[in-house]
Amino acid sequence: MKFMKLGSKPDSFQAEGNSISICIAGNEDFIQPLLAVVNIIDALTKLELLCNVKWFKRRDCSYVSDYLRKIEISSGLKLLLNACYSGFSPPIGYVATELATDIIVNVGDIKFYLHKFPLLSKSAHLQNLVTIANGESSDEVEISDIPGGSSAFEICAKYCYGMTVTLNAYNVVAARCAAEYLGMHETIEKGNLIYKIDVFLSSSIFHSWKDSIIVLQTTRSLLPLSEELKVTSHCIHAVATKACVDVSKVNWSYSYNRRKLPEENGNDPNFNGLRNRLVPKDWWVEDLCELEIGLYKRVLITIQTKGTLSDEVIGEGLKAYAYRRLPGFSKGMIQCGDAAKYRSTVDTIVCLLPAERGSVPCNFLLKILKAAIYVDLGDAIKGQLIRRIGQQLEEASVNDLLIHAGEGENMMYDVDAVKKMVEEFLMRDQIAEMESEEGHEVQEIRKPGILSDASKLMVAKLIDGYLAEIAKDPNLPLLKFVELAEMVSGISRPAHDALYRAVDMYLKEHPGISKSERKRICKLMDCKKLSVDACMHAVQNDRLPLRVVVQVLFFEQVRAAASSGSSTPDLPKSIRDLNNGSQRSSRSANTNTEGDWDAVATAEELKALKEEVASLRLANGRNGVDKAVNNKMRGMLKSKILTKLWSSKGEKGENSGSDSSESLGSANMEEAKSTPSRNIRHSVS
Repeated sequence: MKFMKLGSKPDSFQAEGNSISICIAGNEDFIQPLLAVVNIIDALTKLELLCNVKWFKRRDCSYVSDYLRKIEISSGLKLLLNACYSGFSPPIGYVATELATDIIVNVGDIKFYLHKFPLLSKSAHLQNLVTIANGESSDEVEISDIPGGSSAFEICAKYCYGMTVTLNAYNVVAARCAAEYLGMHETIEKGNLIYKIDVFLSSSIFHSWKDSIIVLQTTRSLLPLSEELKVTSHCIHAVATKACVDVSKVNWSYSYNRRKLPEENGNDPNFNGLRNRLVPKDWWVEDLCELEIGLYKRVLITIQTKGTLSDEVIGEGLKAYAYRRLPGFSKGMIQCGDAAKYRSTVDTIVCLLPAERGSVPCNFLLKILKAAIYVDLGDAIKGQLIRRIGQQLEEASVNDLLIHAGEGENMMYDVDAVKKMVEEFLMRDQIAEMESEEGHEVQEIRKPGILSDASKLMVAKLIDGYLAEIAKDPNLPLLKFVELAEMVSGISRPAHDALYRAVDMYLKEHPGISKSERKRICKLMDCKKLSVDACMHAVQNDRLPLRVVVQVLFFEQVRAAASSGSSTPDLPKSIRDLNNGSQRSSRSANTNTEGDWDAVATAEELKALKEEVASLRLANGRNGVDKAVNNKMRGMLKSKILTKLWSSKGEKGENSGSDSSESLGSANMEEAKSTPSRNIRHSVS
């Protein structure tokens, strides 16, 4: 840390409770020159200088001749002293005693017992205050409003006495503001305190990275004077300039989380053991996290104005600040009771977000959105963040999307916000705005989609997983679930296991929905795209309508026939009609090949299904069931259902099973009521 020492005399300030005094012990080396001073002053101005004056503790007296010289050449000071003192001849016995003080300076609760002469020779403001006090026959002056308080005044007072004063990044701004308040300018004395502090700031402090940040922090408590003196603006400029320096020229100390660096963790394959790495582009972000949000905003705006740093680096700075300043932010929620305390921080971070897409990660935007909702920034900010999130939705995770609903809402999560994100994502693939070069008019034009198939697939899987989570909410309306699922139904997925899991979860948590509602929600998934494990689960799931179970069995049989090289089995017309009707109502517009049928879901999707299958087997006492037995059970179930449907061909009715949602073509439903085929399917609740 940079520092500057002023003065050379030892510190003679003595503190007793709320009082601070300065005293000087008498000795021959000091008293004889002092008597000469008194005689000259008495002769010239008829003043009695030493009656109540306590100069300060000195073992040498070289300063006396300096003061005498100033008095001899300053007629204005003579007049001031003449107004301050009246006839006194120092008694002979006083030479061996301490010199008394003649002025009391009150700074808040602290009283300084000082001497007028050294203070008045350097402070214009104290000259005025002493003149007023003398007119009121008082030896006390009040300066409780001095910037920096008693500690800053003590620095200025010691400087007036010539004592050693050390200025550093922590006290230099307070000393500068106090000196300005006291009027310690060049017009009072050449090379006065203000001049020396300004030189120290410009030549030393503003050239140091960490000292500049420390000084900038201290300016906040000294507003508005620190702003008027332009100390704050100079600090901001110095910090922003250093942050924008080319990394090859950064040779000063800075704070950085070294765990981010592969070579520090021993994970860099090219690391040769030498610490000759380049300085990271975001080397400055952690140091700036020490700043209060108002100062941080001004620094970052100045950095952005210079235009030398990329939006990604700016985004990294905002991310680091949010994690440092918002408690619980890393977990996706602010953990505090006082939302208003963090409102300005969240609002400022949102305002400072770079406009470029991808400059900040999607999960960071979602965390900021949750924070904005928590501190109640309003619908405008919320809409702005939702639009930005939608533009890079493929980067999100399911946990990121679980945004809690606001107060007064029955639902657990804010599904409408996610719907708007999906709309924004899909909009990128539909309409692009283009500005005409000649007419400068905004026109809507159709162009090929800019979204890659991989991005679409990632979003589709993301929404499938999100649906499975929100389906656990007993207050979630079916309409919201279906609308969100239909938004991504046009995106082809190789497997629908995740969507099946979401549908099954909704049916499990909402057992009271009607048959028509069961039919509607089950139409969301394509039975041809269920994996073998998902099919095994589905045929034993009594929450599904019978039509869905038949479709699952049919497509599993077709897939088995295709894998064995045999032809597709010849099924009864009622079953073919049932299946064809399902295909026509399928939400997927793409024709699925045998490869699509054989597609396997992700490990995460299968894990949840396998856990349910395992629990199902345990519930039915079939811990030792092997694949052959399962196939036998599936074949028996398939045979019974197909036989019953075939035998009831041409008759009308409605299946009476509580989980059947619709008529099965021309099947005789009255006959179906008496069949035990539905009792074979087991509950997986």
